[in-house]
Amino acid sequence: MTTNGECRSNGVMKSKPRPLLSRSCSENYEINDVEVPGTPKTPRTSTTPGHEKCTFHHDLELDHNPPTREAMLPEMSRSYRLLLGSLGENPDRPGLLKTPERAAKAMLFFTKGYDQSLEEVLNNAIFDEDHDEMVVVKDIEMFSMCEHHLVPFYGKVSIGYLPCGKILGLSKLARIVEIYSRRLQVQERLTKQIAVAVTKAVQPAGVAVVVEGVHMCMVMRGVQKINSKTVTSTMLGVFRDDPKTREEFLNLVHSK
Repeated sequence: MTTNGECRSNGVMKSKPRPLLSRSCSENYEINDVEVPGTPKTPRTSTTPGHEKCTFHHDLELDHNPPTREAMLPEMSRSYRLLLGSLGENPDRPGLLKTPERAAKAMLFFTKGYDQSLEEVLNNAIFDEDHDEMVVVKDIEMFSMCEHHLVPFYGKVSIGYLPCGKILGLSKLARIVEIYSRRLQVQERLTKQIAVAVTKAVQPAGVAVVVEGVHMCMVMRGVQKINSKTVTSTMLGVFRDDPKTREEFLNLVHSK
């Protein structure tokens, strides 16, 4: 339980940990720090006039209103057709005839996070709860697209936070990962965006995020190191201030 503004982890009181928002690394976070430039402020949905019958990349698991970007498909398909021709291929041969449209739809699916917002995905699944022990959800599958080469990177995300009177529905942590991974990304920014989003959602005493990724730009091209993995982390609040809290989180993440 919180006492005089203090929170504890693993049943041990911390000696006056600084609130998360008092830290210079997070005190000035605004929506632009979480949202990637170009993200629609009002995503189109199936209830938007003219889009009532749109079902493109509707994702039942994410349980969000299906946004539509079908208006972009013709131009994107033409671009993929031009690309095939530039590679010396014949885009009119049977095997490639529908490839431009398929590729355009796939790219829109890979980047569907641009049509989602934190508020939409949270859907008020924030609950008042007298719980001040660490909450960790680990090994959340993640798929994203490298913004430098437009090839995939994938891996797993582990998130921990120390509540201060509010908890987040557990599935919402996975959905936060989906929002920011389903965009053109670099792993370093993705890690920070996830941590900041959890901070904005429940204002905890601290947030920790660790991402482990395999990057196809290092596997299929370039140095071609198939066994390499990239690990990034963001520690905010007590996870940055208190080595014991950070160690507890990392032990939980790395335990089998």
